[in-house]
Amino acid sequence: MVLAAGASSRFGSPKLLAPLRGRPVLQHTLDAVAAAGLGDVVVVLGADAGAIEAAIAWRGERRVRNGRPEDGLASSLRVGLDAAAETPAAEAALVVLGDQPAVRPDVIRAVLDAAASPGAAGARFVRPRYPEDPAPNPVLVRRDAWELAAALRGDRGLGPLLAARPESVAEVPVAGANPDVDTPEDLAALAAPRPGGHPRSAGTAAARDRP
Repeated sequence: MVLAAGASSRFGSPKLLAPLRGRPVLQHTLDAVAAAGLGDVVVVLGADAGAIEAAIAWRGERRVRNGRPEDGLASSLRVGLDAAAETPAAEAALVVLGDQPAVRPDVIRAVLDAAASPGAAGARFVRPRYPEDPAPNPVLVRRDAWELAAALRGDRGLGPLLAARPESVAEVPVAGANPDVDTPEDLAALAAPRPGGHPRSAGTAAARDRP
């Protein structure tokens, strides 16, 4: 699922529609999810749903609406999990943030592959571990932990839950970082990749402690 219902209060305008290398921020995220081979994708939209619907090149993603995005990121997570639960055979949900346009398909695949490995068989959550970024995104949540995730409140999403249950978390070492876009300065930093191909860091550590 891709959470894309944020209010963009720090950005000053709908950040998911802001142009980054010729495409909206959200388009980059959705393209990475598609490139990783994920076909059943739920996108949670909020107050800017109409504008986003018109601006994105959709591939068949299921779009659902969070009627109360002002309740924070956790409310969008609950809406997304409710939509995911409509697929009885779904064993897990991969939570991706729409305002992280630098998320890479190889990282998504690394998380999915790790979740399918014997080493993570007992883990209810699987997350990447970046050397330059404390953010846990994207996070795979197995179905038996959806109830825990749905009980979260506020704007920090899964971060506190993962911190409180380290014994239930499997980590996958990956390269680079996965910064989110909260301000125009964050977007400008992402528009200027550093040598090596990985994105520049953006945002603050507190803001990145999500989903």
